[in-house]
Amino acid sequence: MGGIRMLFGCHASIREGYSGAAKAAKAKNASAFQYFPKNPRSLSVKDYDREDAALCKAFCKEHDIFSIAHTPYPTSLTPRPEKQKLTVKSLLNDLEIASVCGSAGVVVHFGNPISSKDPLAGYQLMIEMLNQILSRSKEHCLILLENTAGYPGSMGTTMEELVQVRSLCQHPDRIGFCLDTCHAFASNLWNGDNLNEFLKKGEELGYFDHLKAIHFNNSKFPAGSGKDRHANIFNRGFITEKQFDQLVNAEPFRNLPFILETPSDEGIEDHEEIELLIHRWGMLQ
Repeated sequence: MGGIRMLFGCHASIREGYSGAAKAAKAKNASAFQYFPKNPRSLSVKDYDREDAALCKAFCKEHDIFSIAHTPYPTSLTPRPEKQKLTVKSLLNDLEIASVCGSAGVVVHFGNPISSKDPLAGYQLMIEMLNQILSRSKEHCLILLENTAGYPGSMGTTMEELVQVRSLCQHPDRIGFCLDTCHAFASNLWNGDNLNEFLKKGEELGYFDHLKAIHFNNSKFPAGSGKDRHANIFNRGFITEKQFDQLVNAEPFRNLPFILETPSDEGIEDHEEIELLIHRWGMLQ
């Protein structure tokens, strides 16, 4: 009797190029990976190796490997005025690179508040930025909005916000979601014990219809802590194996890639953790 083959992976360096990142992921027995399309600490526009990016796409297609890109750390959808043009150029560059690499999308963190007097200002700027970027981009890959890890009630911690921002943009079909399990736990969106409520709300809002990837991380702090500190899945985290079992087996997640962003220097390396994930959940019935 057959089952569902789950996709597990990790972050991969582009030190040896985009095709090198794909090959490194395969060497770790990963069926999915994430990468920074350029220097993760800069918004500079990269004149990338198009041939190498095309080789990455071909390699992933040949070996049935899923990939997503992640914007550099300084990227914000609510940047200061002097950073807005640079941010638009940088994200257009990220989308182009990811598209040539054959990636499903580019993960972008949800924005931050920009005005204590006007709580809607941050959302309005996000929508303006997304409209600018997507009206100029001709690439097929998506912008994937990621939930944030703030305290409950912080900007970007609810599915309602994510869905609403997407729906108010001029090109909602070009926007999807990436769910970070540590962030969800930190913000009490999913606290390990409210899965049924979480699933019901996500289905009602249509959130799961546009969820494309999972950042699969445990949390070094309890639910509702607001702290973005990732832990390994089976080691030193506050999310239990039983709680992960329930999440992974839930219907909306059974065909999605789970990509680790966990520490590789705390007793377990990426390839070892991927093997544990495959052993535990590699084939669901």
